[in-house]
Amino acid sequence: MKELMIGNKAVARGLYEAGCSFISSYPGTPSTEITEEAAHYSDIYCEWAPNEKVALEAAHGATLGGKRAACAMKHVGLNVAADPLFTISYQGVNAGLVICVADDPGMHSSQNEQDSRHYAIAAKVPMLEPSDSEECRLFTKRAYEISEQYNTPVILKLCTRVSHSQSIVMTEERIVPEQVPYIKDPSKVMMTLNSRNAHVRVEQRTKELVQYAETSGINRIEMGDKELGVITSSTSYQYAREVFGEHISVLKLGMVYPLPEKMILDFASEVDEVIVLEELDPVIENHCKQLGIKVKGKDIFPICGEFSQNLIRKCSGMEVPDGVHISDEIPARPPVMCAGCPHRGVFYILHKHNIMVYGDIGCYTLGATAPLNAMDLNVCMGASCSGLHGFNKSMGKDGEHHSVGVIGDSTFIHSGITGITDISYNSSNSTVIILDNSITGMTGHQQNPSTGKNLRGEPAAKVDLEALCKALGFNRVRVIDPYNLKETENIIMEELAADEPSIIISRHPCIMIKGTVHNPPLKADTSKCSGCKNCMNIGCPAISVRDKKVQIDQTLCVGCKVCSQMCRFGALDGI
Repeated sequence: MKELMIGNKAVARGLYEAGCSFISSYPGTPSTEITEEAAHYSDIYCEWAPNEKVALEAAHGATLGGKRAACAMKHVGLNVAADPLFTISYQGVNAGLVICVADDPGMHSSQNEQDSRHYAIAAKVPMLEPSDSEECRLFTKRAYEISEQYNTPVILKLCTRVSHSQSIVMTEERIVPEQVPYIKDPSKVMMTLNSRNAHVRVEQRTKELVQYAETSGINRIEMGDKELGVITSSTSYQYAREVFGEHISVLKLGMVYPLPEKMILDFASEVDEVIVLEELDPVIENHCKQLGIKVKGKDIFPICGEFSQNLIRKCSGMEVPDGVHISDEIPARPPVMCAGCPHRGVFYILHKHNIMVYGDIGCYTLGATAPLNAMDLNVCMGASCSGLHGFNKSMGKDGEHHSVGVIGDSTFIHSGITGITDISYNSSNSTVIILDNSITGMTGHQQNPSTGKNLRGEPAAKVDLEALCKALGFNRVRVIDPYNLKETENIIMEELAADEPSIIISRHPCIMIKGTVHNPPLKADTSKCSGCKNCMNIGCPAISVRDKKVQIDQTLCVGCKVCSQMCRFGALDGI
């Protein structure tokens, strides 16, 4: 049966057809829809884990229990999951294990654009890379075959364009393999001699996988004219066909680790010139050069950013078609927090008092943008807590009373708990603000352990953030409503002035949560407006100024009344 699917949905379909029974993931764009789509299949148990490390460990545990399992994450999530990944590579699996990782070239929603292929190389784990939705489905199923045949986890690598673009998929029936019996095996305890022996097995496995890459058909040669040969994979394969035409010769790589050797050498020997077309790092290019092949790659194409057809044309010295050119200036459209976002009031107060803000990863990262300009830096999930601790240990009182860490509720559960434990245990006078909007907002409103619901929206155990923080040693735990600016300002300043660690929980549901009831939108009384533009300092997209008078967009305003608390003239007091 034919169906139009985005790549992530096609991966979910492949998981279903392959008989996957267990999926544990942490949401991260561009990978999130894999698990959300898989959850539509009642035959697959799906869950949101607190973080990617836990997700991979849980999925591996399910394979030890004899059932095929998977986990999904974005590229930076693989950093978090790297600890178990390297050892699972040594230990092996019982049933098949597939790790779905989506890279984000161009950093559409990420803090870096690292290339996940390096993890496959470092952990010595096979990696498959589909180039369209049908390959997403097929490669997912193939990954389980490889996993069980070679006793290894397999990484399925996607990128933003593959994850979120649509193409035709041919669906098939679900086939569930027999549950593999669990047999106690002391050699799987990874220590001393067991680990050394496992490493030897991994090296032998890699040699066998190289031969698999040569003959399995997952890598294919499409011979055409011999003047030009392109070695490529993923979306770059699609671009190569669109830009250079159907007549060129292409070596299309579906397995990007380990890479074949003889196949690449044979292909290169048949063409006059070889170009390696790959986004981000020169992984394939370096492999070709190690084989002694003269290729063009990063000397032509950029190592940074996402490719496009026009970019490839320009780098190849070809004419770029009429229309919008790469060099054309287009109006900037910076991201902004939603109208009525509960984080806005907190950031307004922090900016007002020139507080150093150690930020974190989430939609609240937008607190760094104008006019709030209220975030100094961010690093990775949870770094706001542990980073603030180190900052204050270094700065002493000069930092302690003038700095905060901000972190969302989902990110706090992900990796903030250990950071605040460091603050409490090692006694830095640090103030952390947990921005609790009752959802995982940035990736599309997924549940998390602090919301009281599981992935399918069913009632689940709920982490009590106040009780947790107190149990970790914090005597000062305050809860504020960020829509109340006066209360928010008073409590933030009180906690900064205190001489002991403190937690402030800024609690108000995300205005985009389905079913949330909003207040009526405000209306501006232009007769009272002085044109001071003080209300513009919160950067709410529902507020604008026309003819020197404030205007409220009735379709955007949710009646939070933060702006009305800033107006000294009563021009925004209500409808």
